[in-house]
Amino acid sequence: MNSLRRRERWQPLRRSPHLGAWYTILYVQVLIAIAVGILIGHYFPNTGVALKPLGDGFISLIKMMIGPVIFCTVVHGIGSMRDLKKIGRIGIKTLFYFEAVSTLALGLGLLVGELLQPGRGFNIDPATLDPNAVAGYVHRAQEEGIVAHLLAIIPETFIGAFAKGDLLQVLLVSILTGFAISQLGDLGERINGVIDAMAKIFFEMIRIIVRAAPIGAFGAMAFTVGAYGVASLVNLVELIATFYLTSILFVLLVLGTIARLAGFSILRFIAYIKDELLIVLGTSSSETVLPHMIQKMQRLGASKPVVGLVIPTGYSFNLDGTNIYMTLATLFLEHATNTPLSIGQELGILAIAMITSKGASGVTGAGFVTLAATLAIVPDIPIQSLAILLGIDKFMSECRALTNLVGNGVATVVISRWEGELDVTQLKAAMAHPIALGEELEEEPV
Repeated sequence: MNSLRRRERWQPLRRSPHLGAWYTILYVQVLIAIAVGILIGHYFPNTGVALKPLGDGFISLIKMMIGPVIFCTVVHGIGSMRDLKKIGRIGIKTLFYFEAVSTLALGLGLLVGELLQPGRGFNIDPATLDPNAVAGYVHRAQEEGIVAHLLAIIPETFIGAFAKGDLLQVLLVSILTGFAISQLGDLGERINGVIDAMAKIFFEMIRIIVRAAPIGAFGAMAFTVGAYGVASLVNLVELIATFYLTSILFVLLVLGTIARLAGFSILRFIAYIKDELLIVLGTSSSETVLPHMIQKMQRLGASKPVVGLVIPTGYSFNLDGTNIYMTLATLFLEHATNTPLSIGQELGILAIAMITSKGASGVTGAGFVTLAATLAIVPDIPIQSLAILLGIDKFMSECRALTNLVGNGVATVVISRWEGELDVTQLKAAMAHPIALGEELEEEPV
């Protein structure tokens, strides 16, 4: 009977009457907002810069909800499981998958950078660059060493994790709380029911906030173009094009192959999360859609425990776009400054990047900081050469965030399938009509 009800729910994926006109659909509104933002930023740059608070405000609204959503999702998922070995097994599979795919991303960036050599011919003398331009990034990277980063996962207080908004701190207290509830028997089940009810409240708040996504995307895009200008792309367009091309290849070939083995199409999956991708494109931050991704992955057929562990953890440990950027940008700087590196040194950079890339969140600019951390450890390439990338990093961050988002979504489905907790019927129904389904889910109450 349950399976029959599920089929009845997922088969009628026709356009429902309540969806309204095309201009009421979220992704259409975001697309229009991005286009208008680009035009205003280009033709009225001062106005574009002044619109920055619109983007910042939307990001702040979403970030306000991330801590509570992660807490409720993770606690309810772990608290529902009585088998602690299962939790450990999911965690080990998740970290193994993240490390394997992250290494592929780093390797692809290194390979493409060596083959295409986008920085060749720049002949930049690092002595002519202003080291003060990147001093702040270098200082931040040095402060965020490996040991310091590991210790920073532990919050000063339980509430402090939510006040600070650190994803890994919130994840730590959520996992501990979930473990505790899973050991409380009947009392734990009653507490878990309350946690689930709280999650519904927070997701409903997210549904309200996300309707402001076009305003946030409009302000963020107007500021980006107004502050940096389209002209800033011209000198370094080769690197930007190479990075976008490499990211597309990674999504279509690497993630596409993984998705196919897991039983779904990467192109249909991208169509399913189109709203989230457009919001990320407008805001340059994958954190703005983290709560929405949790909800959408559950509706795709992935189990709550897996979604609760994989999505938040992936935001720190599965940053495919950031990994590609780190090795590709490093080789760009190598060629631009005529700094010869041996194969051994390049492999050493890959090994170091495997460590420094962990812990970078979905916030704009985090990829630049991790790149600074890598170059700080590898003294061969002058650290001041980072100044070359300052003007275009904002345009690169959008591609990093988009690739990271797709990678984490694919990881969630794959690990759910490994655990035997993926509703394959629900997944196939969603993938059969991803665009129509996405529109219906947008209007459904959470």
